[in-house]
Order: sequence, then structure tokens, then C-alpha cells
Amino acid sequence: MKIVNHIINLTTSATLDFIDVTEKIQKKIKEAGIREGVINIQSLHTTMAVIVNEAEPLLIEDMKKLLEKLAPRTYKYMHDNFEIRTANMCDGECANGHSHNKALHLPTSVMMNIKENNLQLGTWQRVFAIELDRSRPRRIALQIMGI
Repeated sequence: MKIVNHIINLTTSATLDFIDVTEKIQKKIKEAGIREGVINIQSLHTTMAVIVNEAEPLLIEDMKKLLEKLAPRTYKYMHDNFEIRTANMCDGECANGHSHNKALHLPTSVMMNIKENNLQLGTWQRVFAIELDRSRPRRIALQIMGI
């Protein structure tokens, strides 16, 4: 069995940016030369999710609205109270309690099949990275395993 690791670098544009990374992943599978196996696709961030869903614009808008209802940006999160918060602080810390709470509802990784040197997808399936916080550089780790 062969194992290939790769990082996909992205720059997101906004909160709830749905980025279709399917073709980037497919390219890395081809380059890895693995014909049959699996791939783990993992966000390296607590406020970025990885999902498999349909690339239909109205559906994506519906998903954005639902996520915003689940964890609105206007809610007062304890995580955002920098007068009392002492853990995991960094320079330029931003109020992003909403993004961490949105992340509770979404996976940080997906495991998918590789069949005949291709990502095995259903008719409408695409792989998305979802920015839950704000525009910034992001990384997605791929681990491709198989023969």
C-alpha cells in the first residue's frame, strides 16, 4: 500500500465562503498514482469545515442562512469577551465565537473512496471547504492511501 500526503493552500474571501475543492483533490489523486484506495480530506483549522454536497447556488445560499441561524454573528459569545478570556489568545485576536459554534454542526474531515484513479462521487457530489470565520489563508490536508 502507498500513502501520499499533500496540503492544499487556499485563501478564503468571506465568512461562509463555500469553496469547491473537488478538482484540486482530483488532481492530487492523479499525481499520487493511486488507482484504488481512500482519501482523507481534513481541515487544519477549527473554524473551517469540509463537506460533501451539491454545488447548486440556491442550496448553498440556504445552507448559509441555516448556519447563520444556528450561530448568529450578533449573539454575545463568552469566547469573544477578551476582558475575561485568557486561553488560546493571540495578537490581533478577533471575535469569532460564531464561527466556532457553526463548526459544531459540520465535520472537519471526510473520508472518500478512490476508484480507477478518480475520486468516487455521486451524480451531484462535490467537496467543499467552508470558511466559518473570515477571509484568510487556509490549509486542507490530504492523505491518499491505496494501490
